[in-house]
Formats: sequence, structure tokens, C-alpha cells
Amino acid sequence: MLSARSVFEEILDNDESFQLFCSIAASGESQGGWENGRIAALLPESQRALTHKVTRHGADEDKHGRIFNALLKKRGLAPVPVPPETDYTRLLERQGIGLAHEKLRREEPLTERDVVVYLSHSRVTEQRAADQMDMLVTYFGDHPEVGKAITMICHDEDNHLAYCHEELLRLAAAGQGRMILDTLHECARAETRVYRDVSLAVMGHMGRILGWPKPKSVALASGVNAISAYERLGGWRRMVSLKMPERRDALGGPATTAAGFA
Repeated sequence: MLSARSVFEEILDNDESFQLFCSIAASGESQGGWENGRIAALLPESQRALTHKVTRHGADEDKHGRIFNALLKKRGLAPVPVPPETDYTRLLERQGIGLAHEKLRREEPLTERDVVVYLSHSRVTEQRAADQMDMLVTYFGDHPEVGKAITMICHDEDNHLAYCHEELLRLAAAGQGRMILDTLHECARAETRVYRDVSLAVMGHMGRILGWPKPKSVALASGVNAISAYERLGGWRRMVSLKMPERRDALGGPATTAAGFA
């Protein structure tokens, strides 16, 4: 039976597909670590209270990148180059979503609007990450090779999502509500397109590696397009709603380590 679980089992069981999967994941997480580190360094004076939380967010992302690389190392594999069409972070930036890397490489302080853009972008992308990790933990949380890793990452992603909700609500209460709403909607619309394109590209690469027959590849592509259609019709709204999280001050404490991985 064709399902998300059976597809991931195939990817997990084959060294070459597992190598590509972990390399894509590690690259994206490491990129997020760099971005958050630069944002923490460039926060405007009015938002310096966020420095610790943004720094911890970046530290978590760096940790996730190390975890995926450690999973490769344990199997005797090395990271491989990430195909450009599967680079979710780079493609979002090309769509003008989030803070441009050119801006982050400069030493100019960010503005309050930049902070809204950063948190809105994070709220949308962390929703995607949390959804994906929840699915993986449901299916593979007890897996002897990847279970511990994905459970640890899932917990962190839930913290990141809670942090974004709480900080955006704080800024909304301070008068930034309209800007936040507009930015969230813009981010969500672009993210759903990019996620569809990246998903199709990843499935294409996996299909070639695993030798999927054409009917199977077509069926999986149809599934990706069906999810995309649902999101365009209203599923994207889960990415833009805001509510006070149960986990308050989720990034207020020290960053956790990746014990047993890196």
C-alpha cells in the first residue's frame, strides 16, 4: 500500500536515498542556524530582549544539522551536495520571503519591521517543520536508528512554534497587528508553492534512486499536488492563525544538547 510511512521506509532502508534525505535536512537546518545567529547579532535596540531566544533558536537549528550529519556518519555515509531544486530555504529567499541573506551579511541593525518579517516567516516555516516531525514521530518514533533523533527534533520544533506565536502576539498587542497579518499571509502563500515544488523535486530524486515505476511516481506526484490544492483552498490558514501557546517562554531557558549524536 502506498503511504507516507511506506515511502519513508523505502528512503530509510536505502543508503543512497537516506544520504540525500539527511543531507537536504542537515543543510536546511544549518542554514537556519546561521540566519538566526545573524538576526540575534543585528536586532534593533528596541527588540534586544529577544537576543537570547533568537540565539537559542539558532543553536537548536545548528544542533539539528549536526544530528542529521551524525545519522549519516553512523551509517558510514558522508553528506552529498543538495540539488538546487530541493533547497527549501534558498527557494523561499528567492521568493522574497524572510530576511535576505544580503541584508544579514551586513552589519546594519535590523528594524522592527524586519523583526516582524523574521517572526512571521518563522511562524509559517516552523508550522511546516512541526507538522512533518509530528508525522515522522508517529510512524518512526520507536525506530532504533532514527527514533531518538526525530523525537528530539520534534520537541524543539514545537518549542520554536510556541515561541513564534508568543512573540508575534506580543508585537500585535504593541500595535503591529496589521503588518503581522499581512506578512503572515504573504509568507504562507509563497511557502505553500515552494513546499509543493520542493516536494516534487525530492520525490523525483528519490524515485530515480529507488527505481520507482512510473505509475508510482505519478501517484506520489498526484498526492503532493492534491495536498497543495488543499492548502491553496484554505489549508494555509493553519499557518497564519495566532494563539497563546501552552508552552510559555519556550526558548527562555538554555539550549538542550544532542546527547548521543553530536
